[in-house]
Amino acid sequence: MTNLVNSVRLIGNVGRTPEVKEFGAGRKKASMSLATSEKRRQENGEYTTHTEWHNLICWGKQAEVVERFVKKGSRLVIEGKLTHRDYTASNGQKRYITEILVQEITFFDGRKPEGEATVNAEANTTPAKSDETENNLPF
Repeated sequence: MTNLVNSVRLIGNVGRTPEVKEFGAGRKKASMSLATSEKRRQENGEYTTHTEWHNLICWGKQAEVVERFVKKGSRLVIEGKLTHRDYTASNGQKRYITEILVQEITFFDGRKPEGEATVNAEANTTPAKSDETENNLPF
């Protein structure tokens, strides 16, 4: 049997300033939304833009990079894996959430975070890899 891969790659714009929470021992989690858009041709020949919103989660040092350098409107390429979870809301209704656990971020707005990540000079991008693995996430 072959291994199946859960892999997501998105290019888009950050929809809101990332929300960063700190847990014990300085451990951080950053949450943000990313908008991806595509043009679609309608039956009448006109084009419309369709936008999808994605919930992103970053942990550890990657969350620190997000906290320092990512803001609303930042253009990013992210790679990660799709995760699903559920919870019961205060009204007793079960809610479902789909998120992307980010494993790598590349900045496309020309900023170079000094000392935080390696700069890829060819593409004028800055990758920031996660220091987290599936086995040591706190949820």
